[in-house]
Amino acid sequence: AGGCLVPLLTREAFVQALGRLGVPFVQCFAEADREIAGLANRWGCPVLSLDSDFFVFDLAGGYCPLSHFQWQSVRAAAGPQGCYVPARCFSAERFCGHFGQLSKALLPLFAVMNGNDYIGLDALEAFFSKVRLPRGCAAGRGGKHLRLQGLLNWLAQFAEPAEAVDNVLKYLKKHQREEIRELLCTSVEDYAPSEVNLEDFFQNGSYECEAARKADVPQWVLDALAKGKLAPFVINALILRSTFLRVQVENMQRPSAHSTALPIRQVIYGLLLRVSHSTEDASPSKQTNDLPIVCEFDRCQKTLKKTFVQAASLPSDFCDDRFPLDKLMEVPVSCRQMLLLETLGVKMSFLEPVPSHLQLPVAVTCYWIRCSEPKVKLNQLKALILMIVSGELQRITDDPDPTVLRAEDDNVAYNEFLKWKEKKLENNDFDLDAAHSFCQWQCCLQMGLYLNQLLGTPLSEPDLSRLYTGTLVHRLYQELKSAPSVENLFIFSPKMAQLYQVLLNIVES
Repeated sequence: AGGCLVPLLTREAFVQALGRLGVPFVQCFAEADREIAGLANRWGCPVLSLDSDFFVFDLAGGYCPLSHFQWQSVRAAAGPQGCYVPARCFSAERFCGHFGQLSKALLPLFAVMNGNDYIGLDALEAFFSKVRLPRGCAAGRGGKHLRLQGLLNWLAQFAEPAEAVDNVLKYLKKHQREEIRELLCTSVEDYAPSEVNLEDFFQNGSYECEAARKADVPQWVLDALAKGKLAPFVINALILRSTFLRVQVENMQRPSAHSTALPIRQVIYGLLLRVSHSTEDASPSKQTNDLPIVCEFDRCQKTLKKTFVQAASLPSDFCDDRFPLDKLMEVPVSCRQMLLLETLGVKMSFLEPVPSHLQLPVAVTCYWIRCSEPKVKLNQLKALILMIVSGELQRITDDPDPTVLRAEDDNVAYNEFLKWKEKKLENNDFDLDAAHSFCQWQCCLQMGLYLNQLLGTPLSEPDLSRLYTGTLVHRLYQELKSAPSVENLFIFSPKMAQLYQVLLNIVES
């Protein structure tokens, strides 16, 4: 929000954090706004979000925009409530009170006429140029706020949306009216709280969703999606046959960082879309061969480009008619692990010496070294492995478990690492090519994670919050160029120094 670019794996790190803290959550099958509004009203809770659509929903408990939380000013409350964070709560009812008799039911129409996420209503400019808006201004004069205010005052004369729509259409050309009516009505419906009962999920671990039933999605996929064990990326590829690849801070002159991970994505598409011939007609592109196609939206220079990507053909275990997508978990786990490792180009025997929760990142790093263009520099690899080791050291020293014996040398090594982090860096230049390379690694890790999840996690999932820190890996890379001795950062902990060497040797070999 507000022009800020979050790291690629933020969503996955957030889901892991919720799981670690034991916070119940559900990931919705489609656009979640209506489901959230329905659940909030069922529970009488306010909605906390940064999505301005919630100003428009009729919410019993109101809407608290996250931008108005004063996180730094935690206050103690009298009585049993404990502490609280001051925030603001928006109420549609009080808002409508500022505009005479304006009914809450007209707020969705107001939002749609001002252009919501999905429809660009250029045709409505005719309405704005002809209608006399009370205390407002015609388009262009007096700025946007006066126009909004004028429209709200104008809408206040109508009892319900259908009547207001009829009056809007009077100002449009006859041949446009029916099409615009339909657009306005369907868009307004998007603000009706959903009939889907998410409460079922929090009580029974699953919920009924008509859209999913219509799309004929296997039950295990729906359950895994709701529990956050599969990413929305997977559902988009399965249902929409299209995916949107997020841009990072990368070198815009080079091909998108996502291009490195294309072969992993093709295997994901292959698993999802093993279509039988009867459904081949439904494919968006009638191919002469049987491999389905997914449409990817990705960066090309500084613009978005649409590319049609063919799904990979899979080994015979996975093409067997006994194992369609709904029976994927019945494929022996050894076969699923083999497919994951073959996609990443690594043998399990290589990964044996690696702690189990680091096996996936190490396999992904081997893939990155092999497939990245331009080639990964040795100092980039070393910086990445030093960063992974620092996360391990932090994990061991922070572990609250009293049964875990922490070696004194680990504490010493961690304190030395913290001292090094506080030191002022001599060379603080931003290296765009190194950044691009680390972006490629994150793309490979993201798709490696998604493939691992789709295959039922044959390898353990790494703790992402301890695995990657962009600023740290850049700093280590800069320092390695000018002071190679930083490679001995963990010399005080024999265990960590050995882990660094083991990981480096495996990836280099």
